[in-house]
Amino acid sequence: MNSFRFRFLAAALAVLLGTVIAKSQTTDAQSSAAPAPPAHHAMHRHGFHHAGYGMGYFPRSLNLTDAQHEQLRGILQKERPTLKPLMQQLHQTQQQIHQFEEGSYDETKVRALASQEAQTRIELTVQQARIHNEMFQVLTPEQQTQMKEIEARRAARMQQRANHASENQAPAANQAPAAPEQ
Repeated sequence: MNSFRFRFLAAALAVLLGTVIAKSQTTDAQSSAAPAPPAHHAMHRHGFHHAGYGMGYFPRSLNLTDAQHEQLRGILQKERPTLKPLMQQLHQTQQQIHQFEEGSYDETKVRALASQEAQTRIELTVQQARIHNEMFQVLTPEQQTQMKEIEARRAARMQQRANHASENQAPAANQAPAAPEQ
């Protein structure tokens, strides 16, 4: 579950960064010919996509100004060269591990790849925390307080879902296998 969640978050981050870069390039090209597009991605009303909830999730309820949107976009664009190689390295390592899952198994090589993957995840987590902090500093003190409340509610919901999921799995694990009918 944890690996799936990380892969989903990594993919979302990659999509967000690509979208932000492409959108800013398109905006730059169109800025002299047309009015500026809305400050947030059209598909995501809260703006800045969800990017793994640890990176660029700044909900619409914060009422970000256009200047704040541009600052956040600038941070993401500036940090893309730092994150992209880490994401690529993580993806390559996961592909190599997958080859051992379906091919001949070599525990020593899998352990080495798992260690490499862990180091990449550590570096990615450190970079994401740094970037999130930089983005958080763009908010006003009131927006920061509101963001902390939103994050606390989200963490409580996630914990509640995790507890609910473990409760649903526990009875199945405690049940004895059914005896074959004769």
